[in-house]
Parts: sequence; structure tokens; C-alpha cells
Amino acid sequence: MTLATPILHTARLRLRPFTGADADALFALHSNTYVMRYWDSAPWTERARAERFVAACRKMADEGTGARVAIDRVSDGAFIGWCSLTRWNPDYRSASLGYCLDEAMWGHGFMTEAAHALLRWAFGTLDLNRVQAETDTRNVASARVLEKIGFVREGTLREDCIVNGEVSDSWVFGLIRREWQPSAVPIPAC
Repeated sequence: MTLATPILHTARLRLRPFTGADADALFALHSNTYVMRYWDSAPWTERARAERFVAACRKMADEGTGARVAIDRVSDGAFIGWCSLTRWNPDYRSASLGYCLDEAMWGHGFMTEAAHALLRWAFGTLDLNRVQAETDTRNVASARVLEKIGFVREGTLREDCIVNGEVSDSWVFGLIRREWQPSAVPIPAC
């Protein structure tokens, strides 16, 4: 089964399938130690990782297990990050939300806007019932993004990951279809 990766638009963003042309910007994003400080994997040190990531995005869509989209800013077409639905299970009508955003874009509401657009597609087109997300408990900015779009913190996975040699906990968030508010997310002035 193929899960067609969507092209979605918001007032300030375009979400689209990854292409090979994204490898340099993707490498820059994932090699940034500050951006990656709460991830469960080390920052990338070789550009080939970006090419494998793009190939994995296509494979995920082809296998019907998820969709990962690049996020471009409409004003200048710049790649600013990505957003994904992975572990898509059509039997349970569930998936997991993930995202990564360039540090210069933090605090402007871009990830809230992008994630909201992807969730609109998830609940509308894919007819999902539940979307789950996890974040390192130290990453309060990510937790705020999830709460802004309606996620509820459901629990803590204790000592779930080892991040940069440190044992860390993760918060689990869930969003149920009946609690989803598809109304427009306010767009902050930049």
C-alpha cells in the first residue's frame, strides 16, 4: 500500500515531500548540536545521512507506514524543518507525530502551524483516531507546541533514552480525534 505524501499549505508554510535537493539543508539541520540536544541520536557528522533520510522518507510512504514532509517558508521558499506521521497503523487508526525545526525559526509559531496542518490531514484524509507524540522532559518548548495543538500529556516514560550520554525521561502525549479542534491555529506576526 502506498501512503501518498501530502502537499499542504498554510498561510506561511508549504509542507511537501522531500527531494534529493533537500540533503544539504537537512544535513545542516541534523548536524546542529543545539537543535539535536534532546534527540535520542547524536547529531549527524556525514552528509550521506541526509541522503539516507530522504530515501527512508520515500520508503516509508511506499510501504504505507508514514509520511514525512519538508517544511518550506512561503515568503522565500527556504527549508526550515520537517514534520512527520510515522508508525501509521490503519487497523488501530493511529500514528505518531514527530518534527524538527531550524533553531532560527523557533518561537515564531512555525512548528505549531505545520503540525496543525499535518494533523488536519491525518484526522481528515487518513481518518485517524489517535496521534501520539513523545518529547524529552527537558524540552519544554516542544511540550508547549504539542499542548497548543491539543495534545494531552498522558504520562512519563522513565529513563526512556540516553541522550548525549545522559539518561533521560520522555513525556508521552496523545490527541484523540474527538478532542481534535480543526479550527485555524492563530498565526503570530513575524
